Amino acid sequence: MTSSETNRGADPDHRPAAPDSPSPAPDSASRAWELLLPAASAPARARGRSLQAALREAVRSGRLATGTRLPSSRDLAADLGVSRGLITEAYEQLTAEGYLRSGRGAGTWVGGAVRAAPSRARDLAPRSPGTRADFVPGTPDLSLFPRAAWAAAQRGVLAELPHQDLGYPDPRGLPRLRTALAELLARRRGVVADPERILVVSGVAQATTLLGFALHARGLGTVGVEDPGSPQHDALYASAGVTTVPVPLDDEGLRMDALREADVRAVVTTPSHQFPTGIAYSARRRTELLDWARSVDGFVMEDDYDGDFRYDRAPVGALQGLDPERVAYAGSVSKSLAPGLRLGWLLVPEALADEVVERKRTMDLGHPTLDQALFARFVERGDYDRQLRRCQRAYRERRDALVAALAQHFPGAAVAGIAAGLHVIVDLPKRYGPPEDFHARVTAAGVAVRLLTDYTHARAEHDGGDEDGAVRLVLGYAHLSPARIRDGIRLMAGAVES
Repeated sequence: MTSSETNRGADPDHRPAAPDSPSPAPDSASRAWELLLPAASAPARARGRSLQAALREAVRSGRLATGTRLPSSRDLAADLGVSRGLITEAYEQLTAEGYLRSGRGAGTWVGGAVRAAPSRARDLAPRSPGTRADFVPGTPDLSLFPRAAWAAAQRGVLAELPHQDLGYPDPRGLPRLRTALAELLARRRGVVADPERILVVSGVAQATTLLGFALHARGLGTVGVEDPGSPQHDALYASAGVTTVPVPLDDEGLRMDALREADVRAVVTTPSHQFPTGIAYSARRRTELLDWARSVDGFVMEDDYDGDFRYDRAPVGALQGLDPERVAYAGSVSKSLAPGLRLGWLLVPEALADEVVERKRTMDLGHPTLDQALFARFVERGDYDRQLRRCQRAYRERRDALVAALAQHFPGAAVAGIAAGLHVIVDLPKRYGPPEDFHARVTAAGVAVRLLTDYTHARAEHDGGDEDGAVRLVLGYAHLSPARIRDGIRLMAGAVES
């Protein structure tokens, strides 16, 4: 260090601190010198930017604390072996940004506007940490993701994608993908799929929010939701200013008397495989639901979250195919590929189309074009159909393994609902109740499960839940191998029999 560091009073640039300035940190000069040494060695053209970045990061991280007085520009330049102009420019730039402050005759100080950033980013992804067996529903087997085929599609897209497709897209989505989706959904799900009425969205969650905004714009401030049903709907519709009203079910679907009493003109449904009860809406109930929508000039929102996965027969076609002007249809690749792709689709009735498209435009200016082009190629080349067949085989095997394990370890257990999807409803005999005690014991043993009442609004008022002490579980199985399913059920049985 130079002798100037020990005799600041002789420096014309360094004057006494202003009366309201904090006392300087005794090692401020050496601290700044050490932090900036690597930046001072940067190539000449980048040296100024490097010095500014190093000093900015030192303030952000808290290594230079609020109130620390920095060396004069002349002294710091001498210490670092750089021109005084680079230091002056760095001080001026960071003062303008608020990292530093200076006063006439008071020198340069670390400002108080910056708060130190956390040392590392937190991971807030939903997980079940510390479990020995995780039966929480909703997640597919992510190890089935077709990495090789996906990588091949990505290489093909990067080689062939026109430059203009990298610009801002049509908010509805790339025409190529909307055309591919129209063919796919008409063939596999029986929808009436006009490519002009398809939007590519970030999963069913965004589709739900977009529909909420469209309903709100039409003056529909409430929407009916299935009870029991997905717990996500309440918050998603609330974000659009729409209130949800729970509507109970019977063994055919939504109870029509309760829907009429709810005084709503829109309702959310999962008719092909109701979540979580596992029933499929009857043909009669589907007809009644559409007649209701026409009578109130309303809409049905169809969440086809796992409609491709039916194991005992061909999947029931989508409700939208019966009346595309009254039914908005949403789906995604979250169960067939991976939820982390954030890729889905929404087919909208003509009456809602303009509002939904405009909301999509203002929300994010459209879905990423590379992802759209990649998935379009994946669908066009038959890779998506192959992936669906692969998942169907795996998930059917796992469901069979779960049913067999339940029969072995929980005699008298009954599996409700159709053979479809990625979860089952299990009714256990009363001797395993009450439900809260059962849940506490298996959780203590490291088994993550969900009770059916976790998905109800009215706490089993309508669904015959746990009022009689019976334990009703919602068990997800798609993400578990058959061996892990058997081990998990055995562990759960040991927890409640001990």
